[in-house]
Amino acid sequence: MLLLMSQLNLPFTRFCELLCTSPDLEISYIFCDSIVQTFVFNITPCTLVNKPIWNVVLTWIPRSDITFLKIVFKVWYDGAKALDWKEVLCSGADDEYVVCGALKGETVATTFDVKGARTMFPKGKYTIIMQGFSDDSEKNMLICLNFTMTVKKEAL
Repeated sequence: MLLLMSQLNLPFTRFCELLCTSPDLEISYIFCDSIVQTFVFNITPCTLVNKPIWNVVLTWIPRSDITFLKIVFKVWYDGAKALDWKEVLCSGADDEYVVCGALKGETVATTFDVKGARTMFPKGKYTIIMQGFSDDSEKNMLICLNFTMTVKKEAL
């Protein structure tokens, strides 16, 4: 429906996707750009209690071939910049990630663990911008996601 609306130049609302919610945590995301994409992202367990390892399920149909992929994370905590991190995931040689080598329009489906959940996150609101670029100069963006993570109570 959104694809049809964009092809007809009709206005549409970008929807915020709720990833998870629990008594101690809520995570949602929205695309940073207006290009409609097939992207599904799921996190379990939805908690920071007992410092779990998050299991992530990702399904994505990239809008171009992925021979090079640089990920940029920018994190703000209650409005203050907390982290600026960059990592080349795919370089075209000895790549270890499933997404590396994916072709435009090909479905990438994978699961992985995020051990960052072991970090102690103070109560508050976190804004996380994740951008994926097909070049090292960060000019050709493949994907941009704006995550909101609300820590409702301190993890014990």
